[in-house]
Amino acid sequence: MSFLTVLYACIFYAATAMFVGGLALKIRSYARTPAPLKIPTTPAPTTAGGVVLRMAREVALFESLFKSNKWIWLFGWLFHVSLLLVILRHLRYFTDPVWFWVVWAQPFGTYAGFAMVAGLGGLWARRFLVDRVRYISTPSDHLILALLIGIGASGLGMRFVAHTDIVGVKEFFRGLMTFNLQPLPADPALLVHLSLVALLMVIFPISKLLHAPGVFFSPTRNQIDNPRDRRHLAPWAAAQFESGAKQD
Repeated sequence: MSFLTVLYACIFYAATAMFVGGLALKIRSYARTPAPLKIPTTPAPTTAGGVVLRMAREVALFESLFKSNKWIWLFGWLFHVSLLLVILRHLRYFTDPVWFWVVWAQPFGTYAGFAMVAGLGGLWARRFLVDRVRYISTPSDHLILALLIGIGASGLGMRFVAHTDIVGVKEFFRGLMTFNLQPLPADPALLVHLSLVALLMVIFPISKLLHAPGVFFSPTRNQIDNPRDRRHLAPWAAAQFESGAKQD
């Protein structure tokens, strides 16, 4: 087995462990963080079913962003939908036989890469062109956008410019899943692409990209607007309230 294959196998095992472990810890932290106040953004739903519907619109359509800024919504929604199609297309490297709906997604995922890079370009441009956004932008914001564009551009380069051995790539990742290492093609473009993907997996749990799971724990979105009907108490506040009531 070549040194390159062993190296990238170790890189992806470590990156996957950090991604899954870090994400699990962050989600655990979000779930355990108390929400002492009833603060849903109004107009807000007054039933649990309404909250589910609101969250579905927020996740699928970016409803609040659409109401706030149409241009940012356009670039943001374009990037996220394109990213979803690209990820669906890449599932063919991990499945055998390839699922039928992954086969259907192949042509859409191929050209979604262009839309993904275009959306990222628009989001990055606003950090330079909009004064108030440029003022609050940090180096990490620019680096993450550069990393995502690098992943998209390198992937498009392999698809349309310097083709790689996709059969060998699939065998490599299928081998990782079964702990049976297979040779990794030594194409420079592929190695750059995989290195950037591994880097993204490592930094994901400690970056602003955590808005992906974080939106589900946002009290402004996941709370029912019923303060007049039911008193809102965080678990720790409820315990203190009950303790005080017993002492009285």
